[in-house]
Amino acid sequence: MIRTILVDDEPRGLNTLRKLLHEYCPELKVVAECTDAEGAKEKIELLEPQLVFLDISLAGKTGFDLLAELEAIQFEIIFVTAHNQYTLQAFRYSAVDYLMKPIDEDLLIGAVKRAIKRISVNAINDNIHTLLHNLHKPPAQQEMKLCIPSLQGFQVVELKDILFCEASGSYTGFYFTDEHHLVSAKPIHEYEELLSDAGFVRIHKSYLINLLHVKEYLRGEGGSVILSNDKEVEVSRRKKDIFLGKIKAFYKY
Repeated sequence: MIRTILVDDEPRGLNTLRKLLHEYCPELKVVAECTDAEGAKEKIELLEPQLVFLDISLAGKTGFDLLAELEAIQFEIIFVTAHNQYTLQAFRYSAVDYLMKPIDEDLLIGAVKRAIKRISVNAINDNIHTLLHNLHKPPAQQEMKLCIPSLQGFQVVELKDILFCEASGSYTGFYFTDEHHLVSAKPIHEYEELLSDAGFVRIHKSYLINLLHVKEYLRGEGGSVILSNDKEVEVSRRKKDIFLGKIKAFYKY
């Protein structure tokens, strides 16, 4: 049984979540329910849970304030939120699980299964530190960090260090300014959607590039891009106008 704490300042929210967990997630044992950050901090330190369901909006403080006050985060977190789009983007970049209110049963089951899997392999919770970093970077997208899941776990990288991504079946290869290479267990179309507002653009079915590292564009039917490491990447004919529009907006010329 997974020791679990629920944190929500609305008694009705706690009641709903408790009932859903009882019905759909019997592998969890709820050892405490908290309605404020101070009580949650006390219970977390005393009971050492393996999993915490954490509402972002708490009376007087946020769930992020609570995390910042803890000496160590030795448990998995599933956020429960109704927060704005930027916060959700930070969640996705950081590879953390979150549930929107009202909670969908299927999404709850999926989030719990992923949390239990991470608990079983004793995965380090660096993605929470990545999330806290990203939440302080709304004006500068390229300063945000990205958790990239791999077959071994995940790695944390800075967006500005990514040159381009290359599709490889259901996997995605990441290439960096320091010349190292990383393979993600996610397909490239997921990164196209995730990074589209952060200065990345899909220029070919196989390539997603970081506009920050475009050094030159060579004209042609589709043309090609020269990146800052001098690699030439083809632009497909149907992606040409999208690429040129994105780069004009990115560099504002």
